[in-house]
Amino acid sequence: MNETIQVLMNRKSVRVFEDKEITPEIKDIILAAAMRAPTGGNCMPYSIIDVTDQSIKDKLAETCDHQPFIAQAKMVLIFCADYHRWYRKFKMAGCEDIPAPELSNMVLATEDAVIAAHTACIAAESLGIGSCYIGDIMEHCELHRELFQLPPYVFPAVMLVLGYPTARQRERTKPARCPLDSIVMENTYRKMDRDALY
Repeated sequence: MNETIQVLMNRKSVRVFEDKEITPEIKDIILAAAMRAPTGGNCMPYSIIDVTDQSIKDKLAETCDHQPFIAQAKMVLIFCADYHRWYRKFKMAGCEDIPAPELSNMVLATEDAVIAAHTACIAAESLGIGSCYIGDIMEHCELHRELFQLPPYVFPAVMLVLGYPTARQRERTKPARCPLDSIVMENTYRKMDRDALY
């Protein structure tokens, strides 16, 4: 098994971090990797909010389902689907009567934001930095839109918290996954009976 596949197979969510800073150089590498992620038409319809203010991390620990480890993370990134930037570009280019983004535009932007987030996640993992996805950033969208002053057509799709895992976190067994044949279907959707469902 090559090194890249090994990183993918070993990655697990980490919720307990060492009190060790992530250097600016390492942060830049992770962010640069995120920005090299696949994106539809090379449009990159997302923005990344790098949360460095401890008081905001403390708020997020509360607004995201009262999870204190968020406040202890050394790096907190919010990946936003961002069609606002494109909308502004059209306006600046002199386009008139620009329609609001359709649902498909926002879904594509969300997909690209999540792909960028996972590229950051795997880049961090390869550098010995653990991570955990926080879905509550999306579940409490209106609250977080206000907290981060997000303009129209910007949606907080996913939050990633990162830090160096403790020894216990590194050694803990990765949770099992469903069998391959319960997830992968050939050519068409396959409804499963009770025994096959996971």
